[in-house]
Amino acid sequence: MHVPTGILPAIRKLKDFDRALETSYPTIVILETRLSQIKNLVTYSKRANKNILVHFDLIQGLKSDDYGMEYVLREIKPNGILSTRANVIKMAKKHDMLAIQRVFLLDSLALEQNIKLIKSVQPDCIEVLPGIIPTMIHYLSEETGLPVIAGGLIKTDDQVQQALEAGAIGVSTSNTDLW
Repeated sequence: MHVPTGILPAIRKLKDFDRALETSYPTIVILETRLSQIKNLVTYSKRANKNILVHFDLIQGLKSDDYGMEYVLREIKPNGILSTRANVIKMAKKHDMLAIQRVFLLDSLALEQNIKLIKSVQPDCIEVLPGIIPTMIHYLSEETGLPVIAGGLIKTDDQVQQALEAGAIGVSTSNTDLW
């Protein structure tokens, strides 16, 4: 799968899943779910011709190890993985799955540590949170040479536009009004 662009409807609540399927956007992000639900969500998404990205860390009941990744690859079969964990990103890349490193920019130290992590792990893409800091979107893109998705705390069309103008290739949001 190629790196997603544009709006990425992000499902935090199951009640928003059907609405995301009805959008014209080709990619959906599953943020939170249980292990017993994830396979059906991916299956329904693919039937609706949607690419599906799964936030590996937020699947309740799944361990972030080689066996957990093997299960996701063989049984769930998403188009890509998001994670804050380097080992999960490395496993996804090892298996030729789209790997998106999710980073939180809390302060300068977190920024430095995240850049080191990104350079060592080499994900396919970075999701930066909060996504409402345009200067950091541009900086991360320049510093790492990787595409950046903005996510977190994005509430308005103007914030979406600012993120895209700062160089983000996409915006992930659970705000259904922005879908």
